[in-house]
Amino acid sequence: MDWLSSLDPHWSWFAIGLVLAAAEMAIPGVFLIWLAGAALITGMLTWVVPIGLPLQIVIFSALAIVSVFTGKRYLRDNPIESADPLMNDRGARLIGEVVVVTHAIDSGSGRVKQGDSEWLVKGPDAEPGTKMRVSGHDGAVLIVEHLH
Repeated sequence: MDWLSSLDPHWSWFAIGLVLAAAEMAIPGVFLIWLAGAALITGMLTWVVPIGLPLQIVIFSALAIVSVFTGKRYLRDNPIESADPLMNDRGARLIGEVVVVTHAIDSGSGRVKQGDSEWLVKGPDAEPGTKMRVSGHDGAVLIVEHLH
């Protein structure tokens, strides 16, 4: 363990920063990257200026707090837009699609086929084989209407 104490402290901060950055990629949450930045900046400061360990920890802590709150504010003002906001909302993806009734819609509920899936539906009464359009969804239940 003598080799560890002989290392310059900036290498330790650089290593901590890289480990935190790698952890951000493995466990995304847009939090660890700010701590990684604080560790890397602390490493750069200790490389340029000889600073004792207690002051290094204070600098890292202050930079971590400032970077986390600055990052949080930045992300609040500039939200990350999804390339496909309906990716995990299958019901919303089907709005506007034409479906075929497989089990009669009676008293407002029945089943339809869309692609290779069957869905529960709410809508006006219809016989099997009737084509209808999806106008919305209520959880996993599609809301359908007659084609116009």
